[in-house]
Amino acid sequence: MSKEQIIRFLPTIVLLLPLISAALILLFTQRYRKLSAGLSTGAVAIGLGISIFLFASQGTDNSEAGSDPKFTWLSIGLAQNDSPLPTASGQENFALDIQSLNDPLSRLMLLIVTFIGTLVHVFSLVYMRKDKGFSRYFGALSFFVFSMLGIVLSSNLVMMFIFWELVGVSSYLLISHWFEKPAAADAGKKAFVTNRIGDVGFLLGILLIWQQTNSVNIAYINSVEISTLAGLLIFCGAIGKSAQFPLHVWLPDAMEGPTPVSALIHAATMVAAGVYMLCRVFPIFTDVALVTIAWIGAITALLAALMAIQQNDIKRILAYSTLSQLGYMVMAVGCGGAEAAMFHLTTHAAFKALLFLGAGAVIYACHHEQDIWNMGGLRQNLSRTSITFIIGALALAGFPLLSGFFSKDAILMQAHLSQKPLFIIGVIVAGLTAFYMMRCVLVAFFGKARTDQAKEAHEVPGEMLLPLIILALLSVFLGAPQIGLADFLNLKEVKASHHAAMIWGTVAAAVGMVGGYIFYRNADKDPLPTKLGAVSRWMRDRFYFDELYAFLNHWTQEKLSFASDWFDRWIIAGLGVKGTSGAADVTGCLIRLFQSGNLQTYALLTVIGLLGILAWILF
Repeated sequence: MSKEQIIRFLPTIVLLLPLISAALILLFTQRYRKLSAGLSTGAVAIGLGISIFLFASQGTDNSEAGSDPKFTWLSIGLAQNDSPLPTASGQENFALDIQSLNDPLSRLMLLIVTFIGTLVHVFSLVYMRKDKGFSRYFGALSFFVFSMLGIVLSSNLVMMFIFWELVGVSSYLLISHWFEKPAAADAGKKAFVTNRIGDVGFLLGILLIWQQTNSVNIAYINSVEISTLAGLLIFCGAIGKSAQFPLHVWLPDAMEGPTPVSALIHAATMVAAGVYMLCRVFPIFTDVALVTIAWIGAITALLAALMAIQQNDIKRILAYSTLSQLGYMVMAVGCGGAEAAMFHLTTHAAFKALLFLGAGAVIYACHHEQDIWNMGGLRQNLSRTSITFIIGALALAGFPLLSGFFSKDAILMQAHLSQKPLFIIGVIVAGLTAFYMMRCVLVAFFGKARTDQAKEAHEVPGEMLLPLIILALLSVFLGAPQIGLADFLNLKEVKASHHAAMIWGTVAAAVGMVGGYIFYRNADKDPLPTKLGAVSRWMRDRFYFDELYAFLNHWTQEKLSFASDWFDRWIIAGLGVKGTSGAADVTGCLIRLFQSGNLQTYALLTVIGLLGILAWILF
């Protein structure tokens, strides 16, 4: 077998390894905690090694998208022509192939998922060590990685949708890992149900594309014209998975799951799936669809940044930060910058995984305390963890020359080229991001310890520190021009827009950080509620979107269910089923009265009948 043939099989191997691991844990090794963790960690680590090889061998083979081994799952009308596309004679053929993509975009995403997945596994070995569902956790983690890798490698929309749903199932299992806690169980259900709303639109979009093109092959549909409606329906899937407005409400509640799960979901898997999908099918979107996508992303970025300012739970601050950054990426896609979106997705995976794992280390050291106002002074007891967390916060805030600085500027440059109002929103969001991350760092790590948990906190074990150090290095260097990630993604620099993005982005980050320092440098309690009043409550209560959905649920689902119950009980069951059966029963009872078997009764009825006939004739 040649090197090219081996390389073509490697993505499938990366995909199947975590599935095999999940199956072995589920069926055989649940009672053996260390073995289960070893299988899960080993599978994703081997996948990382293969992914590094694939990424490094970029351009050394001739494999293109769709060149990997495949088998046909479903075929219609292929007896005379093996092409899955319409024939010249008008005969419509359709084939659904199971096949792994093996192109630069899929290889980059493979590397991101397996790399972050490996670090999360290593971190979880200590963080989840005392959890009674230890083996179950690693089994679900393997299944989650498998599902995300399936999305990355899907060559057609149907195959992608299948893995799309598997990601939903596996995320439900992980978010609800501590299912004995009502909040965790409810968060898992909320994530699952909310995503189904977006997935309905995604499925309808796939069907509409099939109706318009007679194909669901991604390479083919990217080369033909697709309607605006079909593109917007496909975008509905990204609205759900990447938690865009108005389906953003599930993501903050997903923080009820274990912190390493939050790191994986927010950095490289579930929420990244929507952005990756938009970049993968970017050519299908019309100008109208792109404008809609851009504004949905911008609204999400701004709303989430405002919400993050008044959150006190360290994980929820980072969750709303993820919402905001995902809005940035979606806005970039809508502005025509799929490359900029993927650039930011890659750098964001590093510093957001760092921040979530750093938050997990802080929570672990503080005996599972998550409120930043119950922390303080952690810089002294958690010196290494605090340094890595601060690096991640600076990268997220767009501090000059860190990875987030370069990728954020790429998005702002794209917005500047596309629509100036979007550029202004992007600059405002950059300032807000710097503000709330400065707030988080100052309150949690500086000042005096406010509780006994903060005073007694101690540095986490080396197994937890190692992923933080690796991610901190990536957060510093990943976006630098010397690394070549922007060149790999073919980002074309336009000097005027680049200079505007760099200048205004840096100014916004500086203003945000200075503002955060002024407000929170010596704060023992949050000064904003006093200064902003009702506005602060609105931001803290997430602009009451959850209450709005509860109200709509009461006046739609509950009222409709009441009306449906009444109609079923009294019309269908009462008048329809019981009415007809009752009428037949009463009729039978009446007829039975005439069938007495008594001759005198029959004679009397005969006489009455004759008299009746006579009366009718005479009168």
